[in-house]
Amino acid sequence: MPTDTSSTQLRVGVVTPLTGRLAPLGAPLSYVLRALAPRLGRVRNGARSYAVRVAVRDSRSDPQAARRAVRDLAEGERAHLVLTMAGTQVLPAVTAACEELGVPCVSTTFPWQAYLHTRGASARDRFRWTYHFAWGLDDIAAVFADLWEQLGGPRTVGCLWNDGLQGQLLRDERHGFVPVASERGHTLVDPGGYREGTDPFDTHVAALRARGAELVTSAATATDLARFHRRAREGGPPPRLITCSRWLTYPHTHTTRAEDVHAELGDARVATLVYWSPDHPYRSGLDGTTCAELARGYQQATGSPWLQPLGLAHALVEVAHHALTTAADPTDRAALAQALAGARVATVAGTLDWTAGPSPVIARLPLVGGQWHPGPRGPRLAVVTNTGSPAVPLTGSLVPAW
Repeated sequence: MPTDTSSTQLRVGVVTPLTGRLAPLGAPLSYVLRALAPRLGRVRNGARSYAVRVAVRDSRSDPQAARRAVRDLAEGERAHLVLTMAGTQVLPAVTAACEELGVPCVSTTFPWQAYLHTRGASARDRFRWTYHFAWGLDDIAAVFADLWEQLGGPRTVGCLWNDGLQGQLLRDERHGFVPVASERGHTLVDPGGYREGTDPFDTHVAALRARGAELVTSAATATDLARFHRRAREGGPPPRLITCSRWLTYPHTHTTRAEDVHAELGDARVATLVYWSPDHPYRSGLDGTTCAELARGYQQATGSPWLQPLGLAHALVEVAHHALTTAADPTDRAALAQALAGARVATVAGTLDWTAGPSPVIARLPLVGGQWHPGPRGPRLAVVTNTGSPAVPLTGSLVPAW
């Protein structure tokens, strides 16, 4: 019989964007916490049974607010473990604060090289408290090259990369797009960084057209990409294909000026990376939920379309449950961190294995390639190349703009 330790409460802190520009990406984690509350409310670790309290704090889509949230969880709530996802500035702020305060943290939705870069670390470095699961920038480049090659041999591809951290990482000579593209015979044309939200893209359109770049790759916001595409159509044919990560992995309805953006980018035939979908062949090791069931449950409960982060949010909670149930002492932060370091967990996003690298603090997720196809119920994300993960079924064919 398990020993009742209800007087000893395990506390899990969650930092997620409930307000601000990233709020739509906080919705999947909020849903998963509600859906898995019965599973997470009480856990067994060996012969012991523990009550679990989950404390959620709003990052407000702001790195400083996120840091304050971590401190409140670490010191006020005395959280044993912190979970977080979403935000190229917010996520690193959370993980850095957890490392400073000595709280185990699991995070996701950020390329692993970017995760390490923002922490001033290399793939060889080992953090004591913070662990992450995601794909790499090189994985994105490989998927996009697969998409380009469906339109023929080596291509000249224009780069629409910003002047911030995102663009800097994509230009990285070791981990960015150039090594992958060059090895596969493609030529990248990079006119230089643009300023998000304000650039008219005249210079970029002219430079790419002069070099004959019929394909464009980017990590732009949907509104910036729509502005670029609109400008490109004014003086000649638009790009045959745009491959874009970041916000274009989500439905266009989750952007500002949603109707204009959807109409513009629906014509652009944008292709993107896919790290999770209802068609992925995985099942949760915690509650048996399939990818299709998770997406359907989210849509029924919220009235909103599924988002790719939904699968990662569920996996995040699954990893937390694994750590709480396998740590030598789940009330001890150091023991929980040790459990994460050796974790191999079957989740609805696939098997996450921190013992396999590419870094002691990273579990890698495979990618496939998808494209937004117009449909009667709005845009549908079809999987159109699965080289990186053949177990994921193809659900459509790549369609260029012309």
